[in-house]
Amino acid sequence: MKIATFNVNSIKARLPRVLEWLEAAQPDVALLQELKCEEAGFPGLEIEALGYKAEVLGQKSYNGVAILSRHPIEDVRRGLPGADEMGEDADQARYIEATVRGVRVASIYLPNGNPTPGPKFDYKLRWMARLKTHVEETLLPSEQPVALGGDYNVCPTDADVYDPEGFADDALCRPESRAAFRALVNLGLTEAWRALHPNAEGKYSYWDYGGGAWQKDNGLRIDHFLLSPQAADRLVACEIDRTPRGKEKPSDHTPVVVELQAG
Repeated sequence: MKIATFNVNSIKARLPRVLEWLEAAQPDVALLQELKCEEAGFPGLEIEALGYKAEVLGQKSYNGVAILSRHPIEDVRRGLPGADEMGEDADQARYIEATVRGVRVASIYLPNGNPTPGPKFDYKLRWMARLKTHVEETLLPSEQPVALGGDYNVCPTDADVYDPEGFADDALCRPESRAAFRALVNLGLTEAWRALHPNAEGKYSYWDYGGGAWQKDNGLRIDHFLLSPQAADRLVACEIDRTPRGKEKPSDHTPVVVELQAG
């Protein structure tokens, strides 16, 4: 079972890139982030023509997440629990979760958090705490395979950023962000790519549009899969697919693809 995560940076602007990637990569499930459109504006017909069903949580001009699947999508949850109690997320479409072929998958668009310090960074940390609570209280106790894929907006270590010193105070690399990410992993999750590439450096999933970042390979690894023990036991491969980033008018992110043995 091949599951991919891809921050598309506007599904309308990148539709040709997304469609050609779906045809080439043929994932069973594709988790998309940063759609930048409401549900009504999502290009469902074009996606369905390639054999994918879609569940979408959209938002005008910002955020937006989706789950695409060649198989039935069941038991869909839109939004991360805890928002109502905290009065947050009413207008931020950042989380969608469902079951596909017995695997619980989630598409995550974690807040960026810049500038730091400030309210945006505080919100990022609160959001990560809510995600941890949901994983700890709901997802792990279910004892089903869980694959949490998305744009986490966190470089877990200095090996995941081209300029550690320059990014030391960035929300993506701040000690608080990394600690919150580790807290998720320490619940018993496996970070799929790093588990299979423990010593790799200079491997990225995002390159800024400016300053020749792509050409210089000045990147960040901020798109991740976190797997429950039941999913990690089935982990076969996890790779970063750089091909879409080199195309004309690409997203600034590129897909990460995980492969799990059939259950």
